[in-house]
Amino acid sequence: MSFEIKIPLFEGPFDLMLFFIERDELDIYDIPISKITNDFLDYLHHLEQMEIEVASEFILFAATLMKIKSRMLLPRPELNEEGEEIDPREELIRNLLEYKKYKSVIQDLASLESDRQAKEKRGNIAAELKSLHKIDDVDAEMQHVDLYKLLKVFQKCMAKMAARSEETKHTVIQYPYTIEQQKDFVLEKISFKKQVPFSDFIEYKPDKIFVIYTFLAILELLQLSEVTIVIGEGYNNFWVEKTEPIAAA
Repeated sequence: MSFEIKIPLFEGPFDLMLFFIERDELDIYDIPISKITNDFLDYLHHLEQMEIEVASEFILFAATLMKIKSRMLLPRPELNEEGEEIDPREELIRNLLEYKKYKSVIQDLASLESDRQAKEKRGNIAAELKSLHKIDDVDAEMQHVDLYKLLKVFQKCMAKMAARSEETKHTVIQYPYTIEQQKDFVLEKISFKKQVPFSDFIEYKPDKIFVIYTFLAILELLQLSEVTIVIGEGYNNFWVEKTEPIAAA
């Protein structure tokens, strides 16, 4: 049995942070940095296990969270010019609030866009009804077809079938040649002479099909290493010779 694990994907690190805050009902002004950093790193770890490429902005944000976490662990807090303690989470909280504000606006605009797209402008009702009236109605047409009309159509089809001339016939000619026969023919020819030009095979029987079967037989003998081709000058000028067996050492 296999289990499918679905991990939600977020548009960016701030979107992921808001998800954690809303899920755990955390105070955005007092973020438990240790917990939320662990949640963030755990999410990235799951993405890596599923072989999902982690964007660089998520990695940079994770490093920022770890930096804030380490600053909060320091025994001596940082102070501003007025001597007040500086919260390391201050910039993070400000950016989260800004992101949350813009995200809310985008969601409202997307909702308005969806509602707008679902609406259709009222057109000319009279013109629409007229155009619908012109559309072919198959059911209405079938109401005007009676048995007499169907029989007339059938009679015309049968008359066309009867008026057809002779049926098309295909003649299959079986040639009195085979590749095996032509292989024997070639081997017999080259047994008397060391080399036999291909033109001799053509002159023996200048028939197109005979020449084709002979040429295919030579190619098959060449593949079987029973003959060798010696190329001459010009076009279609070659000799066929028998392959000499290699003497055993």
